Amino acid sequence: MKKIYFLLLCLFCTPVFSQNIKLKEKVRKKADSLQSQIVAWRRDFHEHPELGNHEFRTSAIIAKHLQSLGIEVKTGVATTGVVGILRGGKPGPVIALRADMDALPVTERTPVPFASKVKTMYNGQEVGVMHACGHDSHMSILMAVAEILSSMKSELHGTVKFIFQPAEEGLPPGEKGGAEEMVKEGVMENPKVDVVFGLHINSQTEVGKITYRPGGTMAGVNDMQIIVKGRSAHGAYPWSAIDPIVVSAEIINNLQTIVSRNINVTENPAVVTIGAIKGGNRSNIIPETVEMLGTIRTLTPEDEKMVIERVKQIATKTAEANGAVAEVKIPYSNHYPVTYNDPALTEKMVPTLQATAGAGNLQLRPPVTGAEDFSFYQQKAPGIFFFLGGMPKGGNPVTAPSHHTPDFYIDESGFSLGAKALCNLTLDYMSAHSK
Repeated sequence: MKKIYFLLLCLFCTPVFSQNIKLKEKVRKKADSLQSQIVAWRRDFHEHPELGNHEFRTSAIIAKHLQSLGIEVKTGVATTGVVGILRGGKPGPVIALRADMDALPVTERTPVPFASKVKTMYNGQEVGVMHACGHDSHMSILMAVAEILSSMKSELHGTVKFIFQPAEEGLPPGEKGGAEEMVKEGVMENPKVDVVFGLHINSQTEVGKITYRPGGTMAGVNDMQIIVKGRSAHGAYPWSAIDPIVVSAEIINNLQTIVSRNINVTENPAVVTIGAIKGGNRSNIIPETVEMLGTIRTLTPEDEKMVIERVKQIATKTAEANGAVAEVKIPYSNHYPVTYNDPALTEKMVPTLQATAGAGNLQLRPPVTGAEDFSFYQQKAPGIFFFLGGMPKGGNPVTAPSHHTPDFYIDESGFSLGAKALCNLTLDYMSAHSK
């Protein structure tokens, strides 16, 4: 009886499996043929970058392209977001693919002919604008994926939702946007998403390689504000003051013990950083207050909870021991959860990434203390977020310009690999979960 059941199962599955092989060959050929177009899209976006919630030109180009492919398109999601829905010809799961669109307030210094010369106002200052994190690459790759998958629409077992998201890099205080806002506006519903995939180009991973990690992949982030309130006095008479600058110095030093003494560094890394401190305006006046701004990075919800509690405890008790008061606000203006790759899903899809990248080109990576708001989608559906190499072959990852810097540089030759990876993940997941 078991043998008969197995034979029936093979007979049922073989057509889908066989069809998938044919579709993957189409993906390979189509992605290779689109490589030059992906580069052209990327260079155009790179030369005309736009900050978060201001991606008007960018989103218009994306929407027009999706519409030309016959994809259902919704614009203005979470301000400037674009969502495309491709309904396959056969029943199956709903798979979301995401790319971020926004640039950064960075003045470009690269020698490429398509370097950005755009300037704009940000937080009251004139700044340069640059795609210094690779979002131009992400959009261009996903536009190619949409073109490839739409060309085989009738053969798809399920639905693909293309999410082009604004404001991944965060926004000035008081503004809303990014993945969190897209989720609130229902991007993971109607139709309900079963699984979500995303990639990020990496300037310090060699082109042609893909890296990934199951579980906590990128850190959850909380920013923080600590205000220390003391008593002002003339700088010549410090005994008349409760000096918030001295108290703040003690707090900063004491915060270093959280990572060195409270975090189990054999399991997960963590970061507690004070990045700004402001207090006083003259050399001979002890001020009344000091403001500190900082960031907390953790790889598990448990560590996040513990670190936040310790920051509050250290700041308030250190201030109290000196006769001052400390007010702590965490998060201050933004919070991203941990970017968490579902372990079971990752295990199932790793063979797809391995087959796509080729022998020796898929690598396990350590966790990253940078953050990504892709994590908000992963709270609604299991997801995988992986990294695509963008460093020229033979480059040194130590000296290669890092993300968010004026010299950030990407080797464009690996774009078609990114398109193949997202397409093949989609096809293999559909095959495994087709109805």
